[in-house]
Parts: sequence; structure tokens; C-alpha cells
Amino acid sequence: MQQDNWSNVIKSKSTFSLSSIKEVWHYRDLLWMFVKRDIVTNYKQTVLGPLWFFIQPILTMLMYVVIFNRVANIQTPVSPVLFYLSGIAAWNYFSECLNKTSSTFKDNAYIFGKVYFPRLILPLSIIVSNLLKFAIQFSLFIVALAYFVFIEKAPLQPSIYILLVPVLIFIMAGLGLGLGMIITSLTTKYRDLTFLVQFGVQLLMYATPVIYPLSKVSGSRLEPFILANPMTTVMETFRVAFLGVDKGVFNWMHILYSILITLLLLLVGFYIFNKTEKTFTDTV
Repeated sequence: MQQDNWSNVIKSKSTFSLSSIKEVWHYRDLLWMFVKRDIVTNYKQTVLGPLWFFIQPILTMLMYVVIFNRVANIQTPVSPVLFYLSGIAAWNYFSECLNKTSSTFKDNAYIFGKVYFPRLILPLSIIVSNLLKFAIQFSLFIVALAYFVFIEKAPLQPSIYILLVPVLIFIMAGLGLGLGMIITSLTTKYRDLTFLVQFGVQLLMYATPVIYPLSKVSGSRLEPFILANPMTTVMETFRVAFLGVDKGVFNWMHILYSILITLLLLLVGFYIFNKTEKTFTDTV
């Protein structure tokens, strides 16, 4: 019997491998299509459109200033406007990546059951599209920083650690992607997790120096738990880089720890995600 000669053969991979990366690169045009879809559909039917990228962090910052700085009297090492804008920009990127990636299988079930493409494309598109939102909110922080430096003459001086910004972005994206892939894989069988994700992310924010400086918990029983959170290093290093070495806590060992945790979560996330995608349509 004559053997069929197929032009393309789709095989299931038992583990994540370099071939998966090559396959994602082969479908890179599809990746950019999903990125464009994510950006356009978010504010397609809104009146203000992309202006919400600026409005949301500004309103959040004002709320933090009133509630935490004025009412709760949490003092910040710099102007609360700069302090909260820096935290909001970094935290929003991480939380958006985590929240949206953690529902990848549920939100795209209708696509997965119809056509083949590397499933890793979708969580990666979320990371890339949110990077644009982060860049816009980051630019808002830079404008505010320039105002305080040149108009208000505030004693702020960016440090050499500003060169670590790409590393900080990698940590934020990697943590959101790795955790998100683990959670979305588990929710195919345990749907209860979907109700806990957003609530859990909100709780995690209070375990991260977003609304308070790390110095506030220095020496307390909470400090080891706060430092165990890899996003703590991102927040503190971000402020040290742009506001000055005395405006936060910087430690090379903390950076190394956060990178190792990020790589570990990425490896575990890729492995679990790759195993789940093969049987996803049978369990969803």
C-alpha cells in the first residue's frame, strides 16, 4: 500500500522544547495579529478610546494620594504623585499580564477547537500588547518626573541602575506569563480558580511596595514575606533607578532572586501549558 506524502505533519510534543520557539517564530505574523486585536478591541466602542491609558493611572494615583497619603498618613520618600505613578505603571503591567494570561484557555476556547496554531502565541500576544500600555503609562510617569525636576526643582537624580529597566520589564513579563500559564492550565479542570485570580492579585498588591515604601516594614515580622515576593525588588529598583539611590532599597541578591524565580515559573508554566493544550478541548 502506497504511503501518503503529506506536506505538513502536526505532531503532539510531550514537553516544551526549542522547536516550540521555532514554531512560534514561524507564526510571528499571527502573533502580531493577536497583538493588534488585543489593542483595538479593548477600547473599540469607548468614547475616549486610547485616552483611557492615561486616565486610568491618573485616577488611580489620585485615589491613592487621598486614601493612603492623606487619610492613612503613609509617608513616601518623594512626592506621593511620583511614588504612586511609578508603582502603578509597574504593577499594572504585571497584573494585566497575569490576569489576562490566566484565562487564555477559557477566553479562546472557540478558536482552539477550530484551527491549529501554536497555543503559546496567545499568552505571548498578551504580554506584548500590554507592553504598549506599560510604555504609555511609563511615559506619563516620565512627564511627571520631568515636571518635578525642572519646574519644582525637586532633589531627584536618576541613578546608574536605570540600565536595569529592561531586566525589570523581563521580570514583570516573565512572572505574569509564567504564573498565568500555570493558572490557565489548572483552570481547565478546576474552574474555581478563575474566581480567586483577580482577588488574589489584589491581595498580592498589598504584599508589594506599591502603596508604601519597603522602609515602612523594615525590621518588622512582615519584611521576610514582603522580600520573598519577587515583585518587591522590581518596585524598589524601579524607584531607585529613576528617583535616586536614597528613594528605595536596592540589592543585587534581590535582583538575582527575582530573576531565578521568574525563570523557574517560566519553565514550569511552559511545561504545564504544553501538556494541557493537548487535552484542552476534551476537558473544557
